Amino acid sequence: MAGLLAGCRQGTDTGCRPDPAADAPTPPLHLEHLERPFFQIKNPAEGLQFMRSHPAFSRYYLQVGQAPSAEALAGSLAQLATNADLQKLARETTTAFADSAALRHDLGTMLGRVHYYFPGFKAPPVAATYVSGLLGKDIFVNDSLLVLSLDWYIGPKATYRPDLPQYMLRRYRPANVLPTLATAVAGKYIPHKLAAPSVLEEMISQGKRLYFAGQVLPCAPDSLLMGYTRKELTGLQFNEAKVWGHFLENNLLYSNTPFLIQKYVAERPNVPEIDATCPGRVGQWIGLQIIRKYMAEHPDVTLAKLMAEPNAQRILSDSHYRPKKS
Repeated sequence: MAGLLAGCRQGTDTGCRPDPAADAPTPPLHLEHLERPFFQIKNPAEGLQFMRSHPAFSRYYLQVGQAPSAEALAGSLAQLATNADLQKLARETTTAFADSAALRHDLGTMLGRVHYYFPGFKAPPVAATYVSGLLGKDIFVNDSLLVLSLDWYIGPKATYRPDLPQYMLRRYRPANVLPTLATAVAGKYIPHKLAAPSVLEEMISQGKRLYFAGQVLPCAPDSLLMGYTRKELTGLQFNEAKVWGHFLENNLLYSNTPFLIQKYVAERPNVPEIDATCPGRVGQWIGLQIIRKYMAEHPDVTLAKLMAEPNAQRILSDSHYRPKKS
C-alpha cells in the first residue's frame, strides 16, 4: 500500500466540536500549589510537617504507608527539596505555567463538563500542582485527590525531561496536561472485565476514553488528544479504509493475544505491519472513529450510556462503521 502520509489532505483538526455542556456551571475549585511549601522544606522535621499538613497528598501520592517510616520519607523529601537541580526544574516549571489562574479556570471548566455529563461526579476535594522531580506520577486522580505534576509537562526546553522515547515525549507539553487528565478521569466510567480483552474490546475502551476527553475538552484538536503530528493525523484520515482493512483482512479484532494488543493499541513508535508511516496506538484512533460513528448513528445515546455499554461488538455493529476508500 502507499505510505500513509502520501496523498495527505488538509485535516479537520481545527475548530471546536459541538458543546452541549457549554453553559455548565464551573464548580469552585481551589488549586493548591504544593511545590511552594515543598521547596520550603530544609530538614526532615519540616518534611514531616509538610506531610502532616497535606494528609491526602501524603497518603495517596507520596504513599507514606509504603515507606519504611514516615521519618524516612520526610528525610527523602528534605533531600529533594534542597537539591539544586530540582530547584532549577521548579523554576522552569513556574515559567512554563506562569498563568496559574488560567490553569485553575480551565481545570474547573473541564470538571464542570464532567459533572454535566455525569451528575453524580464530584471533583476530588483536594486538587494540587506539584514538582515531583519526574519521580512520581505525572497525573494522579482518585475520589480524594487530584495531582498535576507539572514538571513532566514543561516541554522540550526543560533541562530534565521524563525518561521516555521521543514519540511519547511530544505528549508532555503544557497543552497536554488536561487531555491526559481527561482520559484518566474517563477510566472511572468504563466497565472493567476480568477476562483478557480482545483487540476490539481494547480499541473500543480506548476509543471511549478519547471520545470522553473530546467531549469535556471540546476545543482540543484530535492531534492533541492522540499525541499525533498533524502529518500523521491527516495521513490516517486519508488512509482510514486501508487501516481498517488491515484489521479485517488479518482477523485481528477478536484475538485476545496481549502481543497483538501491544502491537496495535498500546505504545509503539509506529506500526510497520500496516505501513512504516503508520503511528503507534493506531487501534485507539480507529476505536475513536468507531465511537464517533456510533454516536452519530444514535443521537439519543448519552455520554454516560456510551461509557457504560459493556459490549464492544454491539457498539461496532450498531455503528455501521464502513470507512470509504479515499
